[in-house]
Amino acid sequence: NGYSPTDLILDAPFVLDQGPGLPKWKPVNYSKRFYGLMTLRQGIEKSRNLMTVRLAQDVGMDKVAAYAKKMGVNDHLPQLLSMSLGAGETRVINMASAYAMIVNGGKRADPYFIERIQDRNGKTIYKRDRRDCPDCNAAKWDNQDIPQLADGREQIVDPMSAYQMTSILEGVAVRGTGARLRALKRHLAGKTGTTNQNQDAWFVGFSPDLVVAVYVGFDEPRTLGRYETGAGSALPVFYNFMKQALANQPDIPFRIPAGIKLVRINHDTGRPAQPSDKSVITEALKPEFNFDKAH
Repeated sequence: NGYSPTDLILDAPFVLDQGPGLPKWKPVNYSKRFYGLMTLRQGIEKSRNLMTVRLAQDVGMDKVAAYAKKMGVNDHLPQLLSMSLGAGETRVINMASAYAMIVNGGKRADPYFIERIQDRNGKTIYKRDRRDCPDCNAAKWDNQDIPQLADGREQIVDPMSAYQMTSILEGVAVRGTGARLRALKRHLAGKTGTTNQNQDAWFVGFSPDLVVAVYVGFDEPRTLGRYETGAGSALPVFYNFMKQALANQPDIPFRIPAGIKLVRINHDTGRPAQPSDKSVITEALKPEFNFDKAH
């Protein structure tokens, strides 16, 4: 919607009149504190609710709901600001496939359980991948090129926007609520989530080639405990799984689409880095981005 990771958004008290006879809606941060102006990146890295609500209000919940449907998270997300903080319902597999669309460059990722079925003689009787590959059945290898399969997946999100989101979520795993993942010394990204009264704890994260969604909660919703958050309950599951799953795999960086500008900026201000700055990161910006016209 024209926003950049470096744009400043206010994290301050927010009050919404819900109508006659209803109490005013006053969302808060987990810490019960407010943090003032901060970059969009910082707000996501640190899970700042008030910044998120203001961002959703400006973008419009109609667009948020449309993307929730487009990415398979929720087909009928109510257009209420509380939905921007995760008040809606979804399934773990839906969240995994949605995050897959972020890390794979914005292409549709439809979840499935069965890859292929063979009969007792090895004949394939069901194959999930129905792409045509006439060169895949060569009688022998004779130094020919590897067959190239057409990628017919729908482009759901602009590749540059998808990479900017990947970069922000990598920041979560480096400086934010998922910073514990730094100990694995791998390129990882993701997002913590904690619902009211600590009833649900989430962590959905990924490496460049593997997405893992973790949900912790009771079948009949009740609190997990006062201090049981996404970072405290779900993140350790992700950590231990990825530690083993990636143990024998090379560490590769996230794939960067053509056209993205990588610019050194001050992490706290979102402005171009100066020689004296101490908090400097490499930010992913679109070619048309102009610091003088930023939000």
